[in-house]
Amino acid sequence: MNLGPRLLLGTLWLLQGLPLALQAALGRSLGLLLWALAPGRRRVARRNLELCLPEMPKRQRAALVREHFQWLGRSLLERGLLWYAPPERLRRLIHVEGDVTLAERSDRPVMWLVPHFMGLDVAGVAVLLFQNQYACSMYQQQSNPVMDSIIRKGRLRFGEKAEIFPRSDKALPLIRAIRKGHAFFNLPDMDFGERDAAFVPFFGVPAATLLAPSRMARALNMVVQPVVAEMLPGGQGYRVRFGEPFTTFPSDDPVADTTAMNRWIEDEIRSNPAQYLWVHKRFKTRPGGEAGFY
Repeated sequence: MNLGPRLLLGTLWLLQGLPLALQAALGRSLGLLLWALAPGRRRVARRNLELCLPEMPKRQRAALVREHFQWLGRSLLERGLLWYAPPERLRRLIHVEGDVTLAERSDRPVMWLVPHFMGLDVAGVAVLLFQNQYACSMYQQQSNPVMDSIIRKGRLRFGEKAEIFPRSDKALPLIRAIRKGHAFFNLPDMDFGERDAAFVPFFGVPAATLLAPSRMARALNMVVQPVVAEMLPGGQGYRVRFGEPFTTFPSDDPVADTTAMNRWIEDEIRSNPAQYLWVHKRFKTRPGGEAGFY
């Protein structure tokens, strides 16, 4: 039952030693294979782009979906690099911009707001390699225990000062970690249903979006710093941008905050549309009575 995950783990371990340019080429080929063999996810990506970028010509959207899958293939294959490569190699490949050490100096806890671009896991490595601050995050627990263990070990390999909590758990352990001074690596842009969410515009389409980033930041007096990760072409590595902290987030209006957060994510997507996670059913949850999009 666990042979598949172990074979995957071994393959990633073997490939991570290759030059990044070769890994990138293999990853893009894997993405094209996924594009051909996963018509369901291909349709999801196409539908998301129809909803979010209707002004884009249909042929251009189709090309963007194909390009997106190639970045997706890279992000999957290069997990081995993030999980097994020596830290010195990763420091050479990950280019950080902005104030990466804000959380170390801040007298208030910091929330890193990190949307789902293909380099998301690179950002997770960057906050552990390039600053010296306890950090915490949440993750989607896997049903396969071997796969779950692989993901946990990979994300915590530099984790002397890191904790991750299953999303299925209650929030209390996470809140305790933040109150102890941990910075919170927060992924705010997935559809988790109507609970604790509001329907706010995402490219003009109502999208169920968690209110927790605003509410938590206000309740715990947090500084909110946007972070965006980008995969660079070929063997050039990765770029992780640590932006200036938001000055008006959080406010006393979590719906307004969440709307503003989505507008910021939209701007980042328009700058790099192929690397956003279009295969996620971002509009799965609909307001009562509204027909589904997928």
